[in-house]
Amino acid sequence: MKLNSKYFEKIRIRPDPKAHTDAPRCQWDGCTEAGLHRAPVGRQREGEYFRFCFEHVRQYNKNYNYFAGLKDSEIARFQKEAMTGHRPTWRMGSNATGQAAADFAPFRSGHAAYYRRLGDPFNLFGERDAQVRPQAMRRLKPLEAKAFETLGLSAQATGADIKARYKALVKRHHPDANGGDRASEARLRDVLQAYRLLKQAGFC
Repeated sequence: MKLNSKYFEKIRIRPDPKAHTDAPRCQWDGCTEAGLHRAPVGRQREGEYFRFCFEHVRQYNKNYNYFAGLKDSEIARFQKEAMTGHRPTWRMGSNATGQAAADFAPFRSGHAAYYRRLGDPFNLFGERDAQVRPQAMRRLKPLEAKAFETLGLSAQATGADIKARYKALVKRHHPDANGGDRASEARLRDVLQAYRLLKQAGFC
């Protein structure tokens, strides 16, 4: 049996590196090896690659820095834009032109203004009764009741009453007004949380 048979060459597991005669040459200066490995060219030339041999691609990658020559502020900006895939974004509530989006909150199901815009000539939704006694129809959740209690108000308080009491309590318990009293700071924290909860619930 011949060891240099053409059939042995076809089933060789590891190809002979000298057999890559059609491969491009390594682009490292003075190197004559085959350039079988790709390495990125750099920033602003994405998608372009150098061709190096194994030893030179290792050396190139060891010293490669995509952000070379950029200022710290430009690097920070790149990192921030990378969070959105370098796609443009807009603030919540605005569209691609930067204009504020229409406020559809009054049209939500269950909102009084929704029924008012539809019209209710037969008072099916009890809007007229709500106008007569709007505060009496409130059914408070436990946290909402506690928030009213924290502000020292009853459930019948209007939005203007809540805002006025909130401003008065903030002025009274602010550290600038009481010399940094710790007890007053805790009270101020409770007032802020209560007002935030009532505001999110739509009471003011």
